[in-house]
Amino acid sequence: MVNLSKRDFITLLGGAAAAWPLNARAQQRMRRIGVMMPLVESDPEARAVAAAFERRLASIGWAISHNLQIDYRFASADGQRIEKHARELVESDVDLIVARSTPVLAGVLERTRTIPIVFAQVVDAERQGFVKSFSHPGGNATGISNFEPSFGGKWLELLKQVAPHVEKPGVIFNPAAAPYLDHFLRSIEAAAPSFAVKPVAIPVHNSIEIEHALDSFASERNAGLVVAPDAFTIFHRRTIIAGAAKHRVPTVYPFRVCAADGGLIAYGGDSTDAFRQAAWYVDRVLKGTKPADLPVQVPSKYPLVVNLKTAKALGLDIPAVVLARADEVIE
Repeated sequence: MVNLSKRDFITLLGGAAAAWPLNARAQQRMRRIGVMMPLVESDPEARAVAAAFERRLASIGWAISHNLQIDYRFASADGQRIEKHARELVESDVDLIVARSTPVLAGVLERTRTIPIVFAQVVDAERQGFVKSFSHPGGNATGISNFEPSFGGKWLELLKQVAPHVEKPGVIFNPAAAPYLDHFLRSIEAAAPSFAVKPVAIPVHNSIEIEHALDSFASERNAGLVVAPDAFTIFHRRTIIAGAAKHRVPTVYPFRVCAADGGLIAYGGDSTDAFRQAAWYVDRVLKGTKPADLPVQVPSKYPLVVNLKTAKALGLDIPAVVLARADEVIE
């Protein structure tokens, strides 16, 4: 048996602590992150995303109230609230901020270029200047960029497949929430001659304008809609879905949750999957990796979701080729 003096024991204990992996020690310390979404807290979409995010974090060793604290902020797709919450999170000196959507990321980046940021469901992050490149972000932000301009043509093609009678597709969007939309509109306009349609931009700024725009646009002969991928449209998705149903306007949406909430068809982002990916970034950054060194990811798959109940209400027969492609069919 080896006998150790009290001094030898303390020295040995100190050496063992120093040898303990830095990452393990860092993970044991309580860390604080902020998460901002352009929704309201009561929105089932917000709850589903938060639950998926926390489950993924737990699976890789981050336990709420044990070694991780999450401060959620819900901005309701409102610019002033985004600014207020961004200021609060930055001033509270969190270790990291998770930003969902382009307006939220832009608002946070205006407040800090030092606190690490992980973004999710941000459109074309490189073209918007949020990162230097996908492979080398170069700043304090990285994450998941979910759409690029060619989707505009894909949404138009999908609309014509499910509703061949459409001659005048409208593109509904909020200019403040979707500063990148010109790129999507160009994609739609480039594809338009192939489908013999004349697309129309429909800018809106609040729920009242959505209702008025749909009342007016629905009077157009053989109208259809493409909903832009922005924080405003996902926040106001139920207003758009209700208006499209009221006026029997075939509509293509960019997010799965829209079809789940009664929209005709959705092709694009899955928010819960995006936040599961975001959890991986959070883990890496909290363990010491700089956002500048973590390449931006794009989704490996964009789910196509068809709501047959809505199609039936609109008197549409969804083509077999579309159903065969669908990742999910809601009946």
